[in-house]
Parts: sequence; structure tokens; C-alpha cells
Amino acid sequence: MKLLRTAATAFSLAALFVMVAPAAMADDWNRETVVTISGPIEVPGVGQHILPAGTYVFKILDSQSDRHIVQIFNQDKTHVYTTILAIPNYRLKATDKTVITFRERPAGEPEALRAWFYPGHEWGEEFVYAKPRAAQLAKETNEPVLSTPMEFDTAQVENLKTAEIIAVAPTGEPVELAQVVEAPPAAPVTMASAALPKTASSLPLIGFIGLLGLAGFVLLSFTAKQTA
Repeated sequence: MKLLRTAATAFSLAALFVMVAPAAMADDWNRETVVTISGPIEVPGVGQHILPAGTYVFKILDSQSDRHIVQIFNQDKTHVYTTILAIPNYRLKATDKTVITFRERPAGEPEALRAWFYPGHEWGEEFVYAKPRAAQLAKETNEPVLSTPMEFDTAQVENLKTAEIIAVAPTGEPVELAQVVEAPPAAPVTMASAALPKTASSLPLIGFIGLLGLAGFVLLSFTAKQTA
């Protein structure tokens, strides 16, 4: 259901047109993407929170297993507009194009940035808002929004790596993160066959015992003849 709600907002806004394309020389690890928007959008994070119509560059600044830090630059990457905390969000099927989703807002209000999925990746970036703003967005959109209790500040970018992340419901109450982001499907459990210790084959031992028996028989036969 969460993916269906997300997909419903992607590129379906009459007043906002978004064009996205991977940067020509981008490395896959930072997922550099050029984004052109036709109207203003609201973004979370450190720095400017309303981006006017124009062309921007999205890029991963740093990533860990459970969270990413995304930066939005101007077109020539000489200025950082905002630095955003995000956590991985799973989608059932990767696409060959970038997908950016928004939270629908009341008429006349800028759409609020929600998630960014890079081409060929099943994992995307679900963006985190400061708690007061997250609570307002949750109430407006009637769905949970990722939030952090910390107030964003340019001196606290490093703290984004360890900031607490919660989800806030339309009522203002905290809810499980699973109500906002999709967990990856459980990997099938395969029991690897335990490697048995190699042991020497019993065949050589049996052959050796047989040879000893034959030698003993010959020796007994020879002794019997000598004493006859």
C-alpha cells in the first residue's frame, strides 16, 4: 500500500513537471543525477527549504548501512542548497529511469520532496524532515512522515550520521518506521551442506590386511613343509 501511495504522486502533478537524468560522468556510488523542476518544491535538511523552478544536481554525500546523506547542488555544482538525511526505502522493481516522488500539499503550496530512486536500484532514499515540520506534513497528507528530533543546522551535518530517526503519524504520535519505508524481502534461507572432514579411504587398509594374511599363510605353508 505504501508503494502504491508513493507511485500515485510520482510525476502525476499537474502544476509540477520534473525531468531527471543521470549526470553524464557520474559514478554509480554517488548516484549523481540532474533534476529539472518547473515549479517550487519544499525540501528538508540543512539549508534552503524551498527550491525554485530550475535545474539541480542530486548526489549522495555519504552512506551507511541504515542511512544516507544526500546533497542538492546548483546545476554547475558550485553551491550546496541543502543537505538531507535519508534512509533506504525498498521498491519491488527497479526502473531504468530516475523516479522522484512528492507529498501532495494543499493548493498553492510547494510539493514536499519525499523520495528519490536511482535507475537500476531497488533501494531509494526516503527523506527525513525535522520533527515539527514532519508532524505538519503528516497532518496535511494524512500519512506518516519520517522525522528526526534534532534541529537541522549547518554545524550539525556530521551529526546526521547518528541522529535518531522516527516516523510521526497524522495524530502527532510516533509510529514504526515500517509504516513509511518498505523493508527488503526476506532472503530465502538455504542450508549449506556442512563440509565433512576428509578421512583416509578404508580400501588401502583392507588391502594391507589382506596382504598380511596372505604372507602369513605362505609362511605357515613353508614352515609346514620344512617340518614334514
